[in-house]
Amino acid sequence: MKAAARHPEPARGLVGLWAALPSRRFTTRPNYVWYVVGTVCVGAFMAALDASIVNVALPALQAYFGVNAAATSWVLIAYLLTLASLVTAVGRLADMVGRRPLYTLGFLVFIVGSALCGAAVSLPMLVGARVLQAAGAAMLQANSVAIITATMPPNLRGRAIGFQGSAQAVGLSIGPAVGGALIGLFGWRAIFYVNVPVGLLGTVMGALILPRDRLPASRQPFDWGGVLLFAPLLVAVMLALTMAPTWGFGAPALWALLAGAGVLLAFFVRRERRFRAPMIDLGLFRIRTMTIGNVTGLLSYSAMFGTLVLMPYFFKQVFRMPESEIGLLLTPVPLAMTIVAPVAGGLADRYGPRLLTVGGMAVTSLGCLLLALTVGPHAFIPFLVAELAIVGAGLGLFTPPNNSSVMGSAPPTHLGVAGGILNMARSLGMSWGTALALSLMGGVLALFGATTRHATPGEWVTAIRWAFVGLVVLGGLATGLSTMRSAGSGSSRTPSEPSVDLA
Repeated sequence: MKAAARHPEPARGLVGLWAALPSRRFTTRPNYVWYVVGTVCVGAFMAALDASIVNVALPALQAYFGVNAAATSWVLIAYLLTLASLVTAVGRLADMVGRRPLYTLGFLVFIVGSALCGAAVSLPMLVGARVLQAAGAAMLQANSVAIITATMPPNLRGRAIGFQGSAQAVGLSIGPAVGGALIGLFGWRAIFYVNVPVGLLGTVMGALILPRDRLPASRQPFDWGGVLLFAPLLVAVMLALTMAPTWGFGAPALWALLAGAGVLLAFFVRRERRFRAPMIDLGLFRIRTMTIGNVTGLLSYSAMFGTLVLMPYFFKQVFRMPESEIGLLLTPVPLAMTIVAPVAGGLADRYGPRLLTVGGMAVTSLGCLLLALTVGPHAFIPFLVAELAIVGAGLGLFTPPNNSSVMGSAPPTHLGVAGGILNMARSLGMSWGTALALSLMGGVLALFGATTRHATPGEWVTAIRWAFVGLVVLGGLATGLSTMRSAGSGSSRTPSEPSVDLA
């Protein structure tokens, strides 16, 4: 009598449950790819909401812990430094082990970090929890655009990335209002605890909906040496950009950081050229769309964050407005992005990215130029609001086509690292725009013999105008570079080369 054929026992417990996912209830639907986009948008919304909420809480944190503003600022700086230094490495890791598990794990890490932030009993504990929170955000940000690119067909990719950009813009726009309400009703801890239910929703959606990854046939070693060089390199650059307005561009500490970053960069490039499985394949930068898209993306976020830094100074120092009104007056930037981004993404799917990216940065530059011309003691507030909306609309027109073309130009096995580089460029742009705007403004005030503590409204107006001129130059440079990109979609893949398993 023949022995019965043995079949492997199905995995049980959490491993078995994970292996049985994603749920066929979602994957068999005709519009399944849009469920994937919705899941990614939850992470994009949560990360953006958290960033803008924390800005509102800084005065409350300063009073609660009894520290000065410089110490409290590390709640923001630690998050930004961690996010920028990890996002590219996490993207590379996702290309090797899968984007779905890392994205879902990112929600869990973000939840734990948020809960620890809410429970913090000291400022060092809060800063440490923010580092953990940023690690989770890096897992989300490095994989969000990569998951969309891997899942969506090329003719829908731009619109999908537009919706993801809108989710980010909504989070940014409602963050100050939601944060102010939560702090007023429940105290500052509530702005961190609010992430827990949203993160749990995202975790469940990620497990049930996100498609399985099609991984490389052979495993490659992870480039830990590259990470150990790249992370401190980015920390040094970001810290230099963040502290430049405070220290001054002649400060020895600033130049020491930049010199250290230069040395680390040289060792990093040498390492990546020799290692057989580098964290960043430097050959990616030979793809013109990849290089131009990341440089222009950096410049676009520099212009946006420079604007969001300068206008509060104008409203506060010239018009003497309270912070609550200033926050409302800045919302046209993210709101205009929210409205325009999905439309721009759909247009990019039909007509390609070049016209939209050139037009978008030209519109943003126009908005900055109008602000430079119209800020003044007798400025008409509705005109300023409209000009801020122009800046936001231009960015909404630019960002989805730019991101879609960058991700479309990346090889399927490098989508995670391409998404990480894209987000790294955004973080650098945020820091560079803030540093440039504040430095230009402070430099012009110094020409009058004034400081940010002692300046007349007229001196403030002149300083802010010249700082906006600097942003116009950045926007013009991004506009010119955008004309050099391909007129097509930039996709390096064909529909027959999927990078995920939709079954």
